Amino acid sequence: MRGYFGIGAERISKAMNLGAILRTAHAFEASFAFTVKAHHRAHEIHQSDTAKSSTHLPLYNWADVGEMRLPQGCTLVGVELDPLAINLPSFRHPLNAAYFLGPEKGDLSEEAKDLCEHIVKIPTKFCVNLSVAAALVMYDRVLSMGGFKDRPLTPGGPVEKTGLSFDSTDEWRPVHKR
Repeated sequence: MRGYFGIGAERISKAMNLGAILRTAHAFEASFAFTVKAHHRAHEIHQSDTAKSSTHLPLYNWADVGEMRLPQGCTLVGVELDPLAINLPSFRHPLNAAYFLGPEKGDLSEEAKDLCEHIVKIPTKFCVNLSVAAALVMYDRVLSMGGFKDRPLTPGGPVEKTGLSFDSTDEWRPVHKR
């Protein structure tokens, strides 16, 4: 996958969420993670970061939005359940991006939203857990930018050309041998 991405949260308060975000970011090969105005207890991640991701993934902790320093050319993308936000499945991810989520019980601050070049939303009926939202955003990025082939038109996985036959509907079909 080309480009890079980072993920972070503003005013995060729960260590379990930060640990899960770091572990998931590490698994999806994020380049960095960050917090802004995090509660001091949020950094007690020893129980929730079971992969010891904080030793493999840079974690930046900023006291406020004004302290944030992203790499040059990095697009800040807010993640917010907002009626004006772009639905995540319709969003083209920037090559280099930092995804910025709000706290467990609240929204991104207006100051944070003003810094974002884009605001996206996960198309759910109501807010999901912060670490789940972060995982969905990272999964969507990897899915859309990871170089995967298009999904097949019929249920199941992709079918290789070996073991296929061409049928009258102009589609490749699996050959079932008995």
